[in-house]
Amino acid sequence: MKYEIMEENDLIRIDKFLIDKLDLSRSKVQEMIKQNLVLVNGKATKNSYVLKLNDMIKIVGELKEETDAMPEKMDLDIVYEDDDLMVINKPSGLVVHPSSGHFSGTLVNGLLAYTNNLSTTNGYIRPGIVHRIDKDTSGLLVVAKNNKAHEKLAVQLKDKTLSRIYVALVHGKINHDTGTIDAPIGRDLNDRKKMCVTEENSKEAITHFKVLERFNNATLIECKLETGRTHQIRVHMNYIDHPIVNDPVYGYKRKTTSFGQMLHAKEIGFIHPTTGKSMTFKCEPPKEFNDIVEMYRNEK
Repeated sequence: MKYEIMEENDLIRIDKFLIDKLDLSRSKVQEMIKQNLVLVNGKATKNSYVLKLNDMIKIVGELKEETDAMPEKMDLDIVYEDDDLMVINKPSGLVVHPSSGHFSGTLVNGLLAYTNNLSTTNGYIRPGIVHRIDKDTSGLLVVAKNNKAHEKLAVQLKDKTLSRIYVALVHGKINHDTGTIDAPIGRDLNDRKKMCVTEENSKEAITHFKVLERFNNATLIECKLETGRTHQIRVHMNYIDHPIVNDPVYGYKRKTTSFGQMLHAKEIGFIHPTTGKSMTFKCEPPKEFNDIVEMYRNEK
């Protein structure tokens, strides 16, 4: 993996930069740097190094304690597949890829049991994974089966031409029919596991939404991502005081049911990395999602 330092990351410590990029704890990132697994401009560095504009960071290995993900037989809902990619409908409750101390029961484990053809661009702990959706979010994501396809899809993700549309049930009644939330997102300084709207060490985040249906105490909306920050829709809806129903982190403590947060990736669109053909895939929310919507619909 390589990262070129742009203006928004100028003068940030390298360990802090990599915590967000690699989604690892500070101790793990610092150990990687200590083991010379992180190079800056081709040379080993220190945790205290302050990044400069145009610095080139290269990750040359993974921590020795990390082990490759192992294949595990799993029922996969494959919406589409060819020699270059797969489109998967991920159920709520399934983690996308292994992480430190959590190497089994993930989508990646299931993919490894299904095929030997997965990209290695993101290393052997995240084979095939171009982008993620949260554990308790259901819906579509694209998986790359070779590095060439992965790189082309990643470019589309970066330049915002890979389209993603979600449906969500949020608390409260949104009175206007459409809206755009343009608010930068970064790590919550008080809780590193959470994200928040902040001006400090943040990145641009834009979410467009439109109302599909209003209920007494909730609103069903469609969200289109212009950017793809961690927990973006969840953070943005909480920011405008309409948190997602059943969200255990950014929502109300009271959960409607045991089902996960009411957020479903219903549509994904991209240009096929080999054929150049525009492709769009859609899937309806799971039954549990629709049952909860119906419950709110019938509330008096």
